[in-house]
Amino acid sequence: MSNLRRYNPNGKEIFVTCVTLNRKPILIKNINEFWAALNHTKAKFPLGLKAWVILPDHFHLIIDTMQNDISKIMKGIKQKFSGLYRSKLGLTSGRVWQHRFWDHIIRNEDDLKKHLDYIHYNPVKHGLTRSPFEHEHSSIHDYLARGYYQKDWGVVEEANMSQGFGE
Repeated sequence: MSNLRRYNPNGKEIFVTCVTLNRKPILIKNINEFWAALNHTKAKFPLGLKAWVILPDHFHLIIDTMQNDISKIMKGIKQKFSGLYRSKLGLTSGRVWQHRFWDHIIRNEDDLKKHLDYIHYNPVKHGLTRSPFEHEHSSIHDYLARGYYQKDWGVVEEANMSQGFGE
């Protein structure tokens, strides 16, 4: 296996994606465990949570590591969630996450905006909702309250199929 090295920039936000093993849809069903894992990790490695979306089988975050190691932060979240999840199911072992995670250093304001939009549109992209605002587990609601988005942003209109197709 290769020795992956990650660059940890000081003062930059990082976009991260983490996926459950075999894309098992366990995160929303165990949302309290997810937040407990994140808060536990934040207590060990202070970080700023800029944006987030939790979907059934993966999550996206934009975080300010506050000079902490991104690999240690992600390891903390994944390990704590795994322990809480297995404990809830009465299991003592078993993988919960795909190996590693994907990260991207936010380079500038335009890059940040693109990643904010990507995170917040993700429930629509995956067909979970027609509007990003219908998805409960997203920071989009905070951004709407601050005026960053309009209420109709990212809404997918329903297809109009009532136009007489010979039926």
